[in-house]
Amino acid sequence: MDCPINENLEKCSCSYNNCSRKGKCCECISYHWSKKQLPGCLFPAEAEKSYHRTLKYFLEIYGKEA
Repeated sequence: MDCPINENLEKCSCSYNNCSRKGKCCECISYHWSKKQLPGCLFPAEAEKSYHRTLKYFLEIYGKEA
């Protein structure tokens, strides 16, 4: 299966433009998960810009909305 990088880039909300995994969702998820993090695309825009990608932070954000 080929990764549709150009399509992914159109939808990618990660603000870290120098990332070598940008648009390569499989690599991005694998990388962040190995560090017990989530990729930036799962966070709201303002939270994503903090580069704070921990599971705890994710749950804090979305726990408030539940």
